[in-house]
Amino acid sequence: MAPQARKRFGQNFLHDRGVMSKIVAALSPGATDHILEIGPGRGALTDLLLAGPYASFDAVEIDRDLAQTLRPRFALARAAALHECDALDFDVATLARAHGGRLRVIGNLPYNISTPLLFHLIGSAAHILDLHIMLQREVIARMAAEPGSGDYGRLTVMLHPWVQVERLFDIGPGAFTPAPKVWSATARLTVRERPAFAVSPHFARVVAATFNHRRKTLRNSLKGLLTAQQIAACGVDPGARPEVLEPRAFNDMALQLE
Repeated sequence: MAPQARKRFGQNFLHDRGVMSKIVAALSPGATDHILEIGPGRGALTDLLLAGPYASFDAVEIDRDLAQTLRPRFALARAAALHECDALDFDVATLARAHGGRLRVIGNLPYNISTPLLFHLIGSAAHILDLHIMLQREVIARMAAEPGSGDYGRLTVMLHPWVQVERLFDIGPGAFTPAPKVWSATARLTVRERPAFAVSPHFARVVAATFNHRRKTLRNSLKGLLTAQQIAACGVDPGARPEVLEPRAFNDMALQLE
């Protein structure tokens, strides 16, 4: 009997083979690829990936019972390894160095830790080629949003220096077991050859300060960090609200704190 989904791990197992085939087609794995799957779950997508071309295949699974059911498949597969641990603690950089190449990350990310997990992975962006991920449709919309739209926010801006986000397709609740209460979507995050700009160590602080009070003007949300004169010196209107700014503008303001 297959292990049951555990709410504390945010598990919703993908079972729709049509959707899985579209995801693998979007990834388009090649014989020289080093693939890392986050959260293989019951292994439905894993089986498709193990059947395809790759140079190495690794998967990270936190659930001990699921890992036990997956181990026989990995034992029979070529150049494949299963890591039983929390993806938030997994050392992506060390794995990439061990394989001698950048990783291609794929996975149905746990919804309850999606944002910290994304930031953890982006922290090793130099060791990642791209990411093909499934998340709530609303989260994917925020990741791919343009300035001035209602979905544009902290997540959009924080990802921008490191990756280009392409929304791929939506996935209905019925493709998962148990069915979530929301629609999901897939996205391709392609790591930039070099960051879009030299990121200030104060970038995250400025982004958080502004979007924590997104209805306030920059003059008010950044009070105590920057004066209106410092904001204006960056070519930014102190009376503007954060959702209208390009990501680089937040970095320009962060540079004022150095």
